[in-house]
Amino acid sequence: MTVLSQAGARDRADLGRVARGGVLNLAGAGYAGLTGFGVTWLVARGLSPADAGLFFASTAAFTVAVTVAKLGTPTGLVYWPAQLRDRPHLLRGMLRAALSPVAVAAVVLAAALWATGQLGALILFLPLAALTDSLLAATRGFRKPRPTVLYDKLLRPTLQLGALGLALWLAPGSPGVFTVAWAWAYLPVIFLAWQALPALPPAGPGTVAGPFWRFTGPRALASVAQQALQRVDVILLAALVTFTQAAYYAVAGRFVIVGQLANQALAYSVQPQLAELLAAGDRPAARALYQSATGWVILLSWPVYLLAAVFAPLYLRLFGAEYRAAGGVVVILAGAMMVGSGCGMVDSVLAMAGRTSWNLLNVLAALGVNIGLDLLLIPGHGAVGAACGLAGAVLTNNLVPLAQLGWGLGLHPFGRGTVLAALLAATCFGAVPLGAVALLGRGSLGLAAALGVGGALYGAGCWRLRRPLALPTGGAARLRDLLASVRGLPGVPSAGAAARLRRLIRSLRRKV
Repeated sequence: MTVLSQAGARDRADLGRVARGGVLNLAGAGYAGLTGFGVTWLVARGLSPADAGLFFASTAAFTVAVTVAKLGTPTGLVYWPAQLRDRPHLLRGMLRAALSPVAVAAVVLAAALWATGQLGALILFLPLAALTDSLLAATRGFRKPRPTVLYDKLLRPTLQLGALGLALWLAPGSPGVFTVAWAWAYLPVIFLAWQALPALPPAGPGTVAGPFWRFTGPRALASVAQQALQRVDVILLAALVTFTQAAYYAVAGRFVIVGQLANQALAYSVQPQLAELLAAGDRPAARALYQSATGWVILLSWPVYLLAAVFAPLYLRLFGAEYRAAGGVVVILAGAMMVGSGCGMVDSVLAMAGRTSWNLLNVLAALGVNIGLDLLLIPGHGAVGAACGLAGAVLTNNLVPLAQLGWGLGLHPFGRGTVLAALLAATCFGAVPLGAVALLGRGSLGLAAALGVGGALYGAGCWRLRRPLALPTGGAARLRDLLASVRGLPGVPSAGAAARLRRLIRSLRRKV
């Protein structure tokens, strides 16, 4: 085998490993998206639009406060383990240097909010939420993605959904009860996240606290600005107009979070591999991984955005007749998010390349655009004005770093697979649904026809284009990965049994 073919085989193996890790994260993200949709539905059905707006504004402010308390450590806790592969004795100190300031910052911030009377009982859960997110980021940095999926994507949303369902039954119309029911799930999850940390070697001489915070410091402000981009519109609507307009916007934009989960789930799987490739100076492999991941993001997110835009009235009707007035918000946000997802995970690529200061400036610029447009448009246009503000921010926060990656690092997301993914998604979930609407209208029948025809074409297209799209297809390989992941657990067959099963698989493949 030539050196070139060896490199190609290695790249395909890396893509396969990342893709299989992404499948796990995507399964969790899909479930989290569904439960998040359920949370929004319970709140919209259990509270009046004004009280629902108060709930969404309170939880948005809580999320921003949690991001402040994390001090940007999730990115550093993913980045630095890859840099310390040859110095494992520094890992324990790195973890201590990251988590101790987070605990202190969370407690101080919670005390300050308590003194000012902000957020009420929610602030009791602020330190728990901040430490939980940082601990789970550390497990991802140590190449253990399962705790994030199990605890953050599966367990916590399930507990929130169940608690909100109970609140709807026992205390309908009480936004305070709903907010506590939403937040309490961090209590069991933080314990499980701590237990998920791997055993680390004893600490040795030396420290990386200084380099860690020099890398993470700019990301701290950037992460706050990034979270504010997603939450500030609801807060400003509640402050400048009414809680009802805030509820319209939060409900109408729920599909955006569902689409973003695909990007987030893939980023969790891709970030460690990107960090290692860029640390080794392997730009071609990093570019290939970035392009493949962008194609996967498009395949997973564009169908959500396109269907939400085409069937906006039907989507909003799920939450109540009063929310149908927010159809324009759905269309504006869908278009902006398609452009953003088409650029791929630009923030993650910049961060894993060590350009956190660039990332900071980009996010601050986007936040400035968002707030400026919000202040200009919200007073006269309400939720639609907020949607325009977020659209401007999304374009700024993706197109600017896209140019920086191309000119500064020679990286871009536009490969053959990216183009094919965009054409496939636009045809199956853009053109086909519009045809269904022309024939059958925007009701349930039109949606069923669009899903049936578009979904069938989409599945066939993904299978036909699986190689240029770099989609995982090896069933035997996935079975081997599963055997490797469970071997050694109580009651699991020995390695010899697993080897016999692999030989059986090979014999069956030869016969086929």
